[in-house]
Formats: sequence, C-alpha cells, structure tokens
Amino acid sequence: MDARATELTVADRALIAAAAEAIKRRYRNDWQEVGAALRSRSGQIVTGVNLDAYLGRMAVCAEAVALGKLVTDLGETGIDTIVAVRHPRPHEADQTIRVVSPCGSCRELICDYDPDAHVIIMGETGPVVVPIGALLPNKYNRGTET
Repeated sequence: MDARATELTVADRALIAAAAEAIKRRYRNDWQEVGAALRSRSGQIVTGVNLDAYLGRMAVCAEAVALGKLVTDLGETGIDTIVAVRHPRPHEADQTIRVVSPCGSCRELICDYDPDAHVIIMGETGPVVVPIGALLPNKYNRGTET
C-alpha cells in the first residue's frame, strides 16, 4: 500500500454512498454495473454510471461519465476526490457494492484533468484515499513537458 494513503473522512464516506446510490438506481446486468462519484474542488458532488456497449471499445467508464457531467453541467474541471463502486451481478453470492480501483484509462483521464486529485481505492483493510499519482507512476506525456 502506498505510504501516502490516508483514512476516509466523513465526506469521503458520503462520496462512496453517492456512488453506490447512483448504481443502485441505474443498475442493469451486463449494461450498467459501475457507479462513480466525484467531489469537485468547489465541493459539488457529481455521479455517473458506466455505459456498456456491444462493441467493447465503445464502452464508457463511470468515472468518465461523472467527469463529463462535471465539465458540462458545472463548467468545472477540478477533482478533489473520486471513487468508483461495482454492483454485483445477480448470480454472485455476495451482493455487497464495493469500491473498485479506476482502470488505467480512467487513471490517465483523472490525472489529465486534475493531477492533484485523490482517489478512493480498496486498501488492505478497507477503502483508503490516495493521490492519483500513486496509481499512475511515470504518467504518459507528449514529450512537450519539461
């Protein structure tokens, strides 16, 4: 676990709850299984769910949907903290909605929009908060940055 990981605050727990509520409302087996919530730098909470597609490369992650709503609806780009949660499929024995780590593409996207963003991920004993840089060492750049 990254030494920069910190315990959840009350606001972080509320963010997890917002992501869980988003996917509970919109869950569709094999279509919408992941919910995300982000807290902007101004304190606004925005949620989204993944958009699956028959062509896998057309799918859009829940984190990207939430970020798109932040930019479109609020005109903001700053991400204080973001979290994704996964709703279990009906046949799974454990029906607990759990925090999941962002995929590699979402890590890049989050860092592109706010390199100081924090992400809630599962730690060894439960959810923790880490800076996006802890999940994205040696981030891609176009070679124009110094």
